[in-house]
Amino acid sequence: MIVQQLPEVSEMMEAFQTRDATFDGVFFTGVRTTGIFCLPSCSARKPKPENVEFFGTTRDALFSGYRPCKRCKPMRSESETPEWLAPLSESIDAEPERKWRDADLRAMDLSPERVRRWFQTVHGMTFHAYARARRLNKALGQIREGGSVTSAALDNGYESLSGFGSAVKRMTGAIPSKAVPVIHSMRIETPVGPMMAAADEEALLLMEFADRRMLEKQVDRIQKRLRSPLVPGENAVLCELQAQLNAYFSGALRAFDLPLKFTGTAFQEAVWERLLAIPYGTTTHYGAIAEQMGQPTATRAVARANGDNRMAIIIPCHRVIGKDGKLTGYGGGLWRKRKLLDHEQGLFVLAS
Repeated sequence: MIVQQLPEVSEMMEAFQTRDATFDGVFFTGVRTTGIFCLPSCSARKPKPENVEFFGTTRDALFSGYRPCKRCKPMRSESETPEWLAPLSESIDAEPERKWRDADLRAMDLSPERVRRWFQTVHGMTFHAYARARRLNKALGQIREGGSVTSAALDNGYESLSGFGSAVKRMTGAIPSKAVPVIHSMRIETPVGPMMAAADEEALLLMEFADRRMLEKQVDRIQKRLRSPLVPGENAVLCELQAQLNAYFSGALRAFDLPLKFTGTAFQEAVWERLLAIPYGTTTHYGAIAEQMGQPTATRAVARANGDNRMAIIIPCHRVIGKDGKLTGYGGGLWRKRKLLDHEQGLFVLAS
């Protein structure tokens, strides 16, 4: 796990007081007197230094009891390309086949550590992993469009066919061919925090909170199971997911209508099907699901399958609570579970 390294407190305080936008995304400021956290560049009136504390991520601020500022919108701004990163983003788009090194970043007056931190936060991977994924995606795209494996490899900076084959096999467990599909992933901002979603051209495969510890393992399982590399980008399924999530959080949608592709065991998938049948605005418990499946002694197994759900919100595992009516564990945190249940029960609308 990569540990967030913050600048010195004096440096962060100066950046906050001067509204230095170059620190946006590097740290977040919580204001004790208002209970709000902001970007360093926020235009709101600055509080006294003794009323400010600093966080490395929005997750840390949220778990400390702060809510995002409505003026600077720190939750949403994380995924937007900041001005200081724009030249690098343009270079990646112009040269997707380029092999990037830290020296290249320094030549652009960019700190490799700062670049890595931003890509890790927004895309769930380091900058170099992101660049490799873009390069691999371009090569696989050429193959899908009828190009030869050899040309695709050499055109995209791979020094040999074996090197290209190894890169594909590391991600998918398969050798490159015209049949290699691609899984696209994108970050989605929601009122309960950023999420990572992944889908192939046919169906949704993953929808998980970006700060969940299991995320990296889930992604690896899906890639190996489907023998497909995961690369940043959009497709029709992900665009439809975004639209339906917006409708859900605005209170206009109660049932998602998306193609889903399960990648679990037979038992897990049976449990997930049961979760999909839980009506909006209602709750159930693990024992009830086990009984519905004709396995009344499988309560613990049902709980484990529930916890391994790979499509948070879409497969509503948040609607499963304890038999005594109390909230039970939730991968995204109990505070999110409560907000989702309150939203569905009409207590308030989670508008972004």
